[in-house]
Amino acid sequence: MNPSWLAFLKSQHVIIKNGRTLNFGNAAAELKHTKNETVTVDLSHLGLIQFSGEDAQAFLQGQLTCDVIKVKSDMAQYGGYCTPKGRLLASFLLWQKDGYLMQLPAGLCAAIQQRLSLFVLRAKVQLTNISDKFIRIGVAGKNARMLAEQVAGVKFDTGQRLAVQHNEQTSIICLAPNRFEFVANIEYAPTLWTYLTENAIPAGADCWDWLDIQSGIPVILPATQEEFIPQMVNLDAIGGVSFQKGCYPGQEIVARTQYLGKIKRHMHLAHIATDTPVTPGDDLVSPSTAEQSCGKIVNAAPALNGGYDVLAVIQVSSTEAGKVHWKALNGPVLEISPPPYSISPD
Repeated sequence: MNPSWLAFLKSQHVIIKNGRTLNFGNAAAELKHTKNETVTVDLSHLGLIQFSGEDAQAFLQGQLTCDVIKVKSDMAQYGGYCTPKGRLLASFLLWQKDGYLMQLPAGLCAAIQQRLSLFVLRAKVQLTNISDKFIRIGVAGKNARMLAEQVAGVKFDTGQRLAVQHNEQTSIICLAPNRFEFVANIEYAPTLWTYLTENAIPAGADCWDWLDIQSGIPVILPATQEEFIPQMVNLDAIGGVSFQKGCYPGQEIVARTQYLGKIKRHMHLAHIATDTPVTPGDDLVSPSTAEQSCGKIVNAAPALNGGYDVLAVIQVSSTEAGKVHWKALNGPVLEISPPPYSISPD
């Protein structure tokens, strides 16, 4: 976390641990505000890698699952980065500003930057971790669009998901009609935060995670690297996979899985009634698979009325057979619901 931004946040009476904003004194109340009011969230737990140079587009097009050509100055895109076996090492949000900016969990930035750097060879592209150069702030709720338009000085098309607006101090990404991300210069960030918190309630990072879960947006974390192919976490359903572009690591396996209809696991939204923390990478089991894993937790966040809301990748056969349990057959049963978008049939 940028030291000057950390000092500023501490002046706002925030609780921070390992570069992550936990809460502003009452995590449960903040989560309820997230559902019913307008909240603003520090997103320092997310990092940024910049790709600059005349070959940046061609380089990324040959490495990522998404069609980088469709990423414009006014349009962001979700995507993934895979191993040659088609297993996700990272999921991210990508947009243009002085090259390309890739946003992913801060804890993955160094490793992903290092791995991608191995493939630069003679390409004219530079990779730079600029996580401390820009401050990321999220705003969600009934007044989020109004605040975004006031800061941007322009209107957002409510139907244009992932639209991007830029001004001298800030880039603003429309994640949903009522959810926006502000990417601000470090010098302007305290002023922006002060303005936003005059019109929205500050909340911890768990609240933003909860919103991602409700939106069905998967975030690959260290505990889930190399566990899933893109279709298992519905990355194709949110525009993060192109089946028309050329080769990238894992492309053959991802395409074969798609066209041969061998997608045997899908990601679902679910609730787990437990006071014990649910964490990414936790195994799921069902009577149909005995003690063997039938799926894994992708992301988890505290739920409004207790327990945890999660994104979970589960075998299709297990969801059809009946109950799916967290960790063990005597563990809590997942209350499964579909994600808020259509997924490809098997």
